[in-house]
Amino acid sequence: MKIKGLENMTNEEINRELDRGGKFVIFPYAISIVVMSFRRSSDIYFLKSSDSAIKYGFKYLLISFFLGWWGLPWGPIYTIQSIIKAFKGKDVTNELIEELNKPFHL
Repeated sequence: MKIKGLENMTNEEINRELDRGGKFVIFPYAISIVVMSFRRSSDIYFLKSSDSAIKYGFKYLLISFFLGWWGLPWGPIYTIQSIIKAFKGKDVTNELIEELNKPFHL
């Protein structure tokens, strides 16, 4: 699992940022091909409390805006949902921490 934004951060620094309001987010985007529409999500991003989500989500907003509309009927619906969510991202902090705390079994 790739998480962007954690480069060179220790666990202590990550926990400190989470306490200050940092979070893990994904950015949904929409792509349509003629009559088929797809919703996908970006890699996970770690946003520090001082970071703006739109700084990372803008790329996915553009993908949806230019490539999402074309499939009917779901293209416009997925595109609008994705564009709205690109401004804040979808917070997946709790799910990620839950997954990381699960015991590992072979």
